[in-house]
Amino acid sequence: MSSHNNSSSANDPRQPSSAKPFVPPAVSPQDLPVDYSGFIAVVFGIAGVMFRYKLCSWLAIICCAQSLANMKNVETDLKQISMAMMFGIMGLVTNYLGTARPGTKS
Repeated sequence: MSSHNNSSSANDPRQPSSAKPFVPPAVSPQDLPVDYSGFIAVVFGIAGVMFRYKLCSWLAIICCAQSLANMKNVETDLKQISMAMMFGIMGLVTNYLGTARPGTKS
């Protein structure tokens, strides 16, 4: 019985001497999952600018914030998020500060 205890104590993860720091596995940028909230933010941002929909511009800003919070790859995701944020901001600026469309009331 004592030999069983000695072999199990050497591999016991609760022992400080056998604890090893966690090293996450390396994942290439091509294998990362698609950032759907960033893609949806770009679509809403373009729709907000082109069709002058205030709701689409606000949804683009919200999806940008969500995508920024869940960012996996800083280089590629930051480009997409910044582009979507610019479209969302341009849509809000043209909707709220631009001239009114003919035939609509503001």
